[in-house]
Formats: sequence, C-alpha cells, structure tokens
Amino acid sequence: MIKIKSDREIELLRKAGSIVYKTHQYLKPYIKSGISTKKLDKLAEDYIIKQGATPSCKGYEGYPATLCISINEEVVHGIPSNRKLKDGDIVSIDVCACYKGYHGDSAWTYAVGDISDEKKSLMKHTEEALFKGLEQVKPGNRIGDISNSIEKYANLYNLGVVKELVGHGVGSCLHEEPDVPNYGKANTGPLLKEGMVIAVEPMLNLGSADIYMLDDGWTIITDDNSPSAHFEHTVLVTKDGYEILTGE
Repeated sequence: MIKIKSDREIELLRKAGSIVYKTHQYLKPYIKSGISTKKLDKLAEDYIIKQGATPSCKGYEGYPATLCISINEEVVHGIPSNRKLKDGDIVSIDVCACYKGYHGDSAWTYAVGDISDEKKSLMKHTEEALFKGLEQVKPGNRIGDISNSIEKYANLYNLGVVKELVGHGVGSCLHEEPDVPNYGKANTGPLLKEGMVIAVEPMLNLGSADIYMLDDGWTIITDDNSPSAHFEHTVLVTKDGYEILTGE
C-alpha cells in the first residue's frame, strides 16, 4: 500500500533528509585519492549519530556498514573496506539516515581527482536524468512518467539503464511502495498524489545495462566492467510539484 504522509511525518522526513544532505556535504572534502572506503564509512557513521540519527543501512537485511560505496564499475551496494580511492576513480556514495523512525535516502557520484571525459559525461548525464525524472513528479502524473522520462534521456546518450534496481517509496521503512523504475511507459503505474514520498534514483552505465552480483552477496557490478553512476534524491509530492527532502 502506498502511504500518504501526515504533516508530522513530513516534518520528520524533512529532518532525516536534511541529515542525509549534510552528511554528503561533510564527506565531500574527504573524497580524495588515498582515503579508504572504510574511513569514509566511519566518518559518516559518527556524523550521523552526532546529528541525533542512526544509519539506516547498517544491519538492514544484514548489510554490515553505514554507507554503500561503489567505485567505477560497481553500480550499487559496494561494502566499505580497506580499499583506497585512486585518482581517476568515480565513487557513488549512498547515504541513508533514520531520525525518530523516519528515513532519508540520497546517493551521489563523485570524481576522485582528474577523471576521463567519458566519466565526466556519464556523471553529468546521470545527474541530469535524475532531474528529468523529477520534472514529472506532481499530482496527477504517474510513476511511469518519471520512469519514461529517465529512460528517454539516458537513451539520447546511449547509456545503459539498469533495470533490476529501482527507486522506491520512503517513510517509516527505508523501502516502501511504490517501486520507481528508471525505464517504462508514460501514463502507466501508480498515480502520484500530494503527500507521497519517493526516492528517484537513476543508475546508468557507460556501456551495457547488464549487471551481476559479487560473491559478497551485495556488490552489484556492470557485466562489461564499464563505469556506472548513481544519483538519488528523496522527494515529497506537493500540491503542484515536488520538494527535495535530501537537498539544501
């Protein structure tokens, strides 16, 4: 069932989203060559706790860390480790925080030092695909309008659209109904209504859309080892559009 959030719930979701946004801003100066992904994870965990929240991902279905940190060909759910970032990497960091029982969820892809023009283009167009999708968020539209807008934009730049992983509702559970795919037909799927909260999150590959999971049971990799980017915001459906809950 898709939940319409009360005013009280929306305020808590705003606070959770703000903490997620601030965590991203806090981490930015540390995202450079030589830092380990485990160090970034520890910085984020300590920061989230200091904000009066808890890391939503840690322990979620057995996930062992605060952040999902995915480098280059890793699409999502990379587990923090002693691996160090290198100049030329792109790294997607997915931050989820729970404040008084309500969640915020946002992923962003960052450049480490100087990156290739191909990776710059991938990041630029994946971020733009997110906002193309968000343009469709308003009462009376349908989930398929978001999905179709993302897919059409990705196709313009020949980017692989990951189909097995989707956006989702957000509330007192980190993942709620409805699913928000990054592909599909316009004017299909659940109707968007004021008070719904959803995470829109295109995951686009520089090459094939095909993916597979590593033996760790979490990390998703592109089948052809091409780089992947991931941009995500949690948004509230308002009376005439949307409000980003995980932005400034």
